[in-house]
Amino acid sequence: MRETDLYPAIKAFLEAQGFEVKSEICSCDVVGVRENEEPVIIELKTGFTLPLVLQGVDRLGVSDKVYLAFGIDARKSGGAGNSLWRRHRKPILKMLRRLGLGLISVRLDGVHEGFVEVHLDPKTYVPRKNRKRAGRLLREFGQRIGDPNQGGITRRTIITAYRQDGLRCLYYLSKSGPAKLADIRQATGVERAGGILQSNHYGWFERVERGVYQITPKGVEALDEFAEALATIDLESKS
Repeated sequence: MRETDLYPAIKAFLEAQGFEVKSEICSCDVVGVRENEEPVIIELKTGFTLPLVLQGVDRLGVSDKVYLAFGIDARKSGGAGNSLWRRHRKPILKMLRRLGLGLISVRLDGVHEGFVEVHLDPKTYVPRKNRKRAGRLLREFGQRIGDPNQGGITRRTIITAYRQDGLRCLYYLSKSGPAKLADIRQATGVERAGGILQSNHYGWFERVERGVYQITPKGVEALDEFAEALATIDLESKS
């Protein structure tokens, strides 16, 4: 597949809508003009790639109506040219919507040869903040003790504020033995201790009797596993 293979289908698609179409105008792959409207610019690539996005962003300095166009060949199910689009369709559309870019695909598979599909039209994006997510972020930031993680880590457990509270309860029970929930909450300062012990998300706790908890063998292992995280927490007071 070559970029020039996309051009006939794109040209015919625009001409059917009343555009006069020319190629390679001032570094733009395709330009469509209709009456007194703003020109439509389309950049071509055989597959969806970062260079295609960068070209589109650059063309926004010329027109607000910029589309990215790429080819799809269904006969090459493992082809690198289309793999990014197949794997990440939703986030790609979300990113382009934020950038104000449109997206077009052209089928070049011998069955639906030259079929043009518009996935997204370019329009000015006005972001709406997700107040719920923002509130969750700030709560986690405020409740987390210290900075126990390293930015960019992978394949390691993230020490969240919830896990820190669980570790506080775990440490207390490792020293006290079975204890009442009220005593655990008062000693650790963890207000949500009841929810943590009852849900037992990590498998660290078990109920001995009503309102009384102790740690499990898995909890004992966690004391060693998270010894470094425990060392960063003031286990005597949460203030």
